[in-house]
Parts: sequence; structure tokens; C-alpha cells
Amino acid sequence: MMLTAAAKVIATLALGLLAASSAWADTWPTRPVRFIVPFPPGGPTDSLSRAYARLMSDILKQQVIVENKPGAGGNLGVDFIAKSAPDGYTIGLGTNGPLAINVTLFSKLPYDPTKDVTPITRFAFVPNVLVVHPGVGAKDLGELIRLVRANPDKYSYASGGNGTSQHLAGEMLNAMLNIKLTHVPYKGESFALTDVIGGQVPMFFSSLVGALPQIKAGKLIPLAVTSAKRNPALPDVPSLAETGLAGYEATAWYGVIAPANTPPDIVRQIHEASVKALQSPEIAQRMAAIGASGTPSTPAEFSDFIRSEINRWAPVIKQSGAKVD
Repeated sequence: MMLTAAAKVIATLALGLLAASSAWADTWPTRPVRFIVPFPPGGPTDSLSRAYARLMSDILKQQVIVENKPGAGGNLGVDFIAKSAPDGYTIGLGTNGPLAINVTLFSKLPYDPTKDVTPITRFAFVPNVLVVHPGVGAKDLGELIRLVRANPDKYSYASGGNGTSQHLAGEMLNAMLNIKLTHVPYKGESFALTDVIGGQVPMFFSSLVGALPQIKAGKLIPLAVTSAKRNPALPDVPSLAETGLAGYEATAWYGVIAPANTPPDIVRQIHEASVKALQSPEIAQRMAAIGASGTPSTPAEFSDFIRSEINRWAPVIKQSGAKVD
């Protein structure tokens, strides 16, 4: 009899918690939601995040506030999201660095991107473009490779930081061509761009939005884009895959994540609101401005994609010997 009574108490408590969870989800959100961006203010990533947050505020009828928490290649911001309460009031931006590349690039992460976050939706792929200073003397990728092979220790490439798609774009090129371009990381893309324009570093895997004005001004020469196909913003510039590097693709990608164990009903609401926001003309315009493409995915699709990206980049990083810590 005692066991039966205990079982009844447990069942009653479980039903009560389930009902409370359902009611909680039904009323979410009742206060402002934080949207964590694991990178510094400014730049295309931050701009796109702020547009998303503003649209989410309108859709949810509750303020969505952007908080920038940069550091360690995006790890600090994602770790903050992962360790936040799973109540729907802290969500954030997840990108290829902290969710995939850094798993292998760093000896240890304070979170596991396959267990400690809840993927909501992936929504953008952002290619980079390989640009060189005019003084390099290369007008296409073939000419650049011949120069690098003839002078194996002479050439380096800039990136906006360790673990970025710009960094790994160079490592993938090294691996596929068996060449040695030395990586020069900067604390942000703008610093890297300044030094490449000034000739301190000969080349850069730049974002399209950063490089386009400099390309038009003749200060940088575009050799190839890192996406699988050409980008409409630079229709005359081939992709690296087109130049003979079959399978080459090194694009940045963005998505929305929440802490693990966020209630399914709240995940559904965040996903539905995100899809509505990301399909807006404003987001489409901002994505086009940075050469981005993509449509919202389901949480399950995004989860599978993160795992596939971890596996795709691991051998490239290991072969390069690149490590951050």
C-alpha cells in the first residue's frame, strides 16, 4: 500500500510539472528575450543579428535585446548561451566557428555543441572571396599558385581571427593544393583588410561585403569565391571549385540556437517566429547586401548539419596542424 501511495504522489507531481511546463510555454514570452551575438558590435554579422532581433520583437510582441559577448573565436558567447537557463529567454547566434570548426581547432571547449545547445534554425550561408594586393602580381588563381610554389615560404594570408571561415578557407586551400600559405590572424576583419590594402599581408579570404568597395576601387584583386558556385555580387569571379578544386567549399553560416533542454513548445514558438522574421524583405535585403543565401531549416535539419560540419572540418584542421591553444 505504501508503494502504491508513493506511486500516486509521483504521478500527481509529474502531471503537475507537465501542466506547469505547458502553461509556461503558452505564456512565453512575458519579459524581454536576450539574443547573444558571440562577436563584437559592428560588421555584417552584428547588423544581420540586430535586424533579426528587431523583427522578432515585433512578432513576439516582446523586446528581443542583442547582447554582444565576443571572445575565443565565438566560444565565450556560445558557452554563455549553453549555460543559461533553458527557459526561452536567452537565445543567440550560432556560427560555423564555435559550433563546428572550434571543436577540433581548440584542445578543449567549455561546451559540447552537439549536446549543450538546442539548434533552432540555420538561415544563411556567407561566402568569402580570395583577394590579393595588386603588388602580388597575380590576376587569377593559377598565377597565384605558381608564385606560391616558386616561393614556398614567402606568402601568407590574413583572416579575421582563428577559427573563422576565412582562416579555414586558407587551410583547406593548403591541404588541397599541398602548398604552404602562412596564416596571419587578426582581431577582426577590418584590421585584416587594412593591412592587406596596405600591402603588409599579400592576400585575404575576405567577406564579400568587406571586399567589394576595395575591389571596385582597384585596391584589391579578386581571384575566386569560396562558395561552390559563383556569387551574383561578383558574377565574373569564378569559384575555387570552378578553377579545378572539385569539392572546395568554405562558407560561413549562421543559425539561431538556445540552451539544451529548452521546452519543445518554446523551441517551436522560437522557430516559427524566426522563420517569419527570416523570410521578411528586410532580412532578404540585408542578406543580399553581404552576398548571403539560404532559407530557414528545421531544428532537426540544423542539428544534423552541425554534426556534418564538425566531421567535414576535422580532417582539414588536423592535416594543417592548426591549433589555437
